[in-house]
Amino acid sequence: MRHFSYFSEADTARLFHLPPQPLSAASPAGLLATALGATLYSPGTRPELVKDIAKQAARGAMSMVICLEDSIADEDVPAAEDNVVTVLAELAADRRESGRTEEPLMLFLRIRTPEQLLRISARAGTSLAGLTGFVLPKFENTTGAAQRFLDALHEANQGLQRLDPQARRLLAMPILESPLMIHAESRTQTLTGIYQVLQANRDDILSVRIGATDMSSAFGLRRSRDLTIYDVKVVSAVIGDIVNALGRPGGFVISGPVWEHYGSGERLLRPLLRSTPFVDADEVQLRQRLLTEHLDGLIREIELDQANGLLGKTVIHPSHVPLVHAMSVISHESYVDALHISGQAAGGAAASPYRNKMNEMKPHQAWAASTLVRAAAYGVAAPDITYVDLLEASMN
Repeated sequence: MRHFSYFSEADTARLFHLPPQPLSAASPAGLLATALGATLYSPGTRPELVKDIAKQAARGAMSMVICLEDSIADEDVPAAEDNVVTVLAELAADRRESGRTEEPLMLFLRIRTPEQLLRISARAGTSLAGLTGFVLPKFENTTGAAQRFLDALHEANQGLQRLDPQARRLLAMPILESPLMIHAESRTQTLTGIYQVLQANRDDILSVRIGATDMSSAFGLRRSRDLTIYDVKVVSAVIGDIVNALGRPGGFVISGPVWEHYGSGERLLRPLLRSTPFVDADEVQLRQRLLTEHLDGLIREIELDQANGLLGKTVIHPSHVPLVHAMSVISHESYVDALHISGQAAGGAAASPYRNKMNEMKPHQAWAASTLVRAAAYGVAAPDITYVDLLEASMN
C-alpha cells in the first residue's frame, strides 16, 4: 500500500519533494493510524463488495469499513452477516490466487455487539485475516461495554492464531458516540473511563474515531452542507474534550468526523474557497467543480480537523477520498520546520528556514514529531507545489 500510488512516475517526481512511504500491515501502528486517510464506509449488504474494494483501492483509498451497524436495517442484519462471511472468503481466495499476503487497503468491519464480532469470527475462520480489524460502536466503559468489545476482540484473535499462527493481530478502532460521553454532566467521567480502558489495551487500538452524526442527533441537530461540524457548538465542544482527554502527545490518533453530504444542492452561504490560488495555478474550472459539488465545505472542515488535532476522516462517498488525501500532504515549509525543530529538546528559538516565523524548539517538539510521521505517510510536497496542484492531480 502507498498513498498516491496511482500517480505516474512523472507526476510523483513533479509533485513531491519526498513521496509517501510504502506501507504494509507490518508497519508501525502509529504510522498505519496516521495513514488511514479518508476511511470509506460501505454497507455490508452491498452485493459487489469484493469488486468495490478492489476499485476503491485502485482509485487511492487506503482504508474501508464494511458496516453492519447504523447503515443496515435491523431486519437486514442476518443477510448482511452472510454477505460479509462470503466476501471475506472471496478475498482470501483472491489473495491465494494472486500470491498477495494482504489486501490492497486496510479493511475493517464495523459490528454491532461483542456477540456479533465473535459470531462472524467463528464463521469466517482463517479468512478473518483479510481484515485489519474491527470498528467498535458507541464505545464507553461506564457500563463495561468497552471492555466487553475488547474481550471479544481478544477471543477472536486467539481463535485466529490457533487456526493460522502466521496471522497478524486484528486491531480495534473505537467510535466515540455514546450519549454518556456527549452529555455535559457525564462527559468527563466517561472520557476518563474510556482513556483508562484504551490505555489498558493500548496494543489493540489503532485509532479512535468520532461519531459526529450520533453527537448531533443527541441534540436533535443535523448540520447543512454550508456548515462545518465546528459551527455546531455543542458538538465541537465534545470534540475539543475528546482531543483534550485522548489526543495529547503520547495519546491516540483521533480521526475526523464524517462528512455526510455529496452532490449538488442549493447554496445559502458564500463559497469558502478563495479564487486566487486556483487562478494562479490555472485551475479555475477545478474551483468551480468543487463549489458545484459543495466540496469547499469539506475542504474547510478538513482544515479545521487538522487544526484541532484530528487526522484523516470518515467519508461516505468516493469523491471525498482524494480531497482528504491531498489536504494531508505535508507542505515543504512545514517539513523543513519539523526537521529544524526535531531533536532540539534542549530548547532555544531560531528563525525558521523559510525566514518567516520563529521556531521554538521545546514547545514545538510534539508537533514536529507528528509532522514527520504524516510526511512518511502522505509525502512532502515539492517547494513550488500547492494544495491546488495536489487536488488537480488527485481528482483527475
